[in-house]
Amino acid sequence: MRLAYISLGSNLGVRAEHLRAGVIMLASSEPYRLSRVYETEPVGDVAQEDFLNLVLELETDATPRELLERAHQAEAARGRSREVHWGPRTLDADVLLVGEETSEDPEILIPHPRMYERAFVLYPLAELAPTLVSAEQLAASVGRVVALGTLESLR
Repeated sequence: MRLAYISLGSNLGVRAEHLRAGVIMLASSEPYRLSRVYETEPVGDVAQEDFLNLVLELETDATPRELLERAHQAEAARGRSREVHWGPRTLDADVLLVGEETSEDPEILIPHPRMYERAFVLYPLAELAPTLVSAEQLAASVGRVVALGTLESLR
């Protein structure tokens, strides 16, 4: 067993419900922890609503590819559309880290290549795994983040 970290985000519909469903589908029956939920501004040049984001920590034997497949299944189950690059999403799930593994496979790069640039990933990741994120990385990350509370507290 090893720890894997998956970033979840939503900015369409009932955002907290999409996150809850994503956690259930991704965690399966494995032990997990969740960061708080953060409201964050979108990345890119597409005009859209703010996101709710969190990071899921899983204790798992799953491979990066298996986690990616779960992520895609969860996104599809929540009606994710991929028509606009970096556009609005019901559910976005990105595999960030899987134990000490690395992957150069273009479909599943591990560690996630842009995770250390994005505040919406780093702030919740730092909650769960503070040794993985430095104060300098947090300060240099891009994007506004506001902590909202736990997923259970959001309705």
